[in-house]
Amino acid sequence: MFALIGRLVTRHPRTVIVGWVVLALFSGVAALTGFAGQGLFERLQTGAPVVPGSESARAQEILDEEGEGGPQISLVVRGADLTDQAAVPELTAALDPARADLAEIDGVASVVDPFVLPQGLANPAAAGLVSADRDGFLMAVVLEEALDDGAEESAHDAVVERLRQVPGDLADVAPGAEGIVSSTPLIADSIVEQVQEDLVSGEAFAIPLALLIMVVVFGGFLAAGLPIVGAVVSIVGGLGILLALTYSVDVDSFVVNVITVMSMALSIDYGLLVVSRYREELHRLGDVEPAALPTAVRARRRRRPGHDPVLIEAVRTTVATAGRTVVFSALTVAFSIAGLLLMRPEVLKAIAVAGIASVLLAVACAVTLVPAILLLLGDRMRKPSVLSRVPGLRVLVRGLGDVAPRDGMFSRLARRVHAHPWAFMLGSLAVLVVLASPVLGLSMRSATTELLPEDSDQRDYIAALAEDYPGSRTPEIVVVADAAPGEVAQLREDVSAVAAVEIVGEPAASGDHTVLPVFLDVDDAAGDEATAAVKEVRALDPGYDTFVTGQAATQLDFNDSLVEGLPVAGAVVVLAIFVLLFLMTGSVLVPLKALVVNLLSLAASLGVTVWIFQGGHLTGLLGFTPVEGLESYVVAIAVAFGFGLAMDYEVFLLSRIKEYWDAGSTNDEAVERGLQRSGRIITSAALIMVAVFAGFITGELIVIKQAGVALAVTVLVDATLVRMLLVPATMTLLGRWNWWAPAPMRRVYEKFRIVH
Repeated sequence: MFALIGRLVTRHPRTVIVGWVVLALFSGVAALTGFAGQGLFERLQTGAPVVPGSESARAQEILDEEGEGGPQISLVVRGADLTDQAAVPELTAALDPARADLAEIDGVASVVDPFVLPQGLANPAAAGLVSADRDGFLMAVVLEEALDDGAEESAHDAVVERLRQVPGDLADVAPGAEGIVSSTPLIADSIVEQVQEDLVSGEAFAIPLALLIMVVVFGGFLAAGLPIVGAVVSIVGGLGILLALTYSVDVDSFVVNVITVMSMALSIDYGLLVVSRYREELHRLGDVEPAALPTAVRARRRRRPGHDPVLIEAVRTTVATAGRTVVFSALTVAFSIAGLLLMRPEVLKAIAVAGIASVLLAVACAVTLVPAILLLLGDRMRKPSVLSRVPGLRVLVRGLGDVAPRDGMFSRLARRVHAHPWAFMLGSLAVLVVLASPVLGLSMRSATTELLPEDSDQRDYIAALAEDYPGSRTPEIVVVADAAPGEVAQLREDVSAVAAVEIVGEPAASGDHTVLPVFLDVDDAAGDEATAAVKEVRALDPGYDTFVTGQAATQLDFNDSLVEGLPVAGAVVVLAIFVLLFLMTGSVLVPLKALVVNLLSLAASLGVTVWIFQGGHLTGLLGFTPVEGLESYVVAIAVAFGFGLAMDYEVFLLSRIKEYWDAGSTNDEAVERGLQRSGRIITSAALIMVAVFAGFITGELIVIKQAGVALAVTVLVDATLVRMLLVPATMTLLGRWNWWAPAPMRRVYEKFRIVH
């Protein structure tokens, strides 16, 4: 297959390039404009992750189906003195034009403020609409039920625009009046806007830094730019895939950042390996006399781009070797991500589909687009590095350069490990265990409005509502009972007796069900006390069905779904990767060792992430406020993507070691030469990946920061401690046993093996 790909690319390089350009342009225009429909960022969703079929999801479905009233848009006004009785009639009159304008908007069902209630501010119902210090008030506009999407959006926008003018209407009677308008779409828009800003700032940080590292690796901008070209095409294509995905499932806003950064990281990673192997082949073929070249190469060497037989041979060999390696690596990453498909939450399924698509795009670019460009560049890739002649950079270029000498720093490191394998193995394991230890205190959370940026006016609105309007407080727990309001008295009494419950509100009918709002005396609506209260309420047995929802309940259901799905998903992923590694190495012990070591590496990265975000370390450096736990789906992403990235480097290293073992080298020689050949690439790729993931950390959304830190630490630990020390140490201790397999499995390997 790879020989065929190599021939197609070398015969039709321009067609390959044009095809990718057309695909990128189509995907980019589709993602940004939707072709006169909704673009990608307009179709993104926000909110707490929901588990289909869970108790909290069922409760919310009942509330959505049977609840009365349409969407609500609210205005909180501050700086209006309601203690001055003489000013109240003036405020009421000043609001009359706004009330009239709002009532005339198509789709508006009602307009409510404390001044229009019977008896005005003296009405008990006004308590929830007047601030505790009587220095402000709420104005709420409810839209009609069952509006179609277009009518609802139009009504919403018109209401928001008019409500924002209200503080100006009050300028004569309340000169200091200020207002904040809020609604569910406005909160979602605030998060999506921050996602876009983080995306731009992250790429603005990551791409130049990655390019700088590759300039050092390749000794010039020309070769360094090729993986970047592949990354850009892959990113744009990934955005188009995400747009298509939004038409079948809800896609959370943060998924764009995750998929974009993964596309960039993997494209650069794979492109780096392909370009490096190509330059290695050019060096090898450059030392061979024309008569000694393969038959296909002995033709007359023409210098017209795309027709030099040496370049053609170099490209075909690169696709057959490095191409096979990156495809194999991509399969391991894809299988790791595919484990999320076996989880119940829809958000994880969406991440899995988008992630797998981004991996396939990245590897497709690496084995077709990048080789096609390499071929058309002609002799320019043969020229020696300019930086290698700069005194200050000469040593750095030699240390990280892509064409490694037969003997060097990494082979010397391997020999040192060979001399003291037990010390290096036990020392590496000890470090991994220490790094992983904080994971024992891991707490997983499902954020909602906590995702809002610190400087968002929507966060200010929520804070003002919580501090100044206790009467409008949102219950931490909502119990939906399959009973009439008159039948829930005992349930209400039992719920009131639950620890941490402050008060249970009046039962309210909702279709065939009754809703009980439960207010907790807790500081954290999703903390341990709130979670314990949810469990106690769910344990009650009133004699009819009840469904409990709320932030803590939704979070509990999501976390439980992760725990329930992990054994099956983990087993499938481990089995699939074991089979792939076995077909590459023909060994039973090497895949088993790789899986165990990668799990330790993954635990270490999660431990560091817990230490930083839960422990509140490095807050100044990373720019965040400490939280009570890691975002639940960040943990799932870190495990799935992190495991795949760790296997990525395992494949890079093992493929070169196996290549030398098959060529007749001893076990230690194969490790030394494989590490020497791949060590520079792994180190360079790791530096680039860390730079890319650091783009996550520059953003404002803390969940994106958490994902960036977790993945960056995974790559850093795996490419240094694990690949450079632990793997050579264990392979030294195992010796020839590295390549052992039972006879039946050996026969399977001989029939289906995946080799260069």
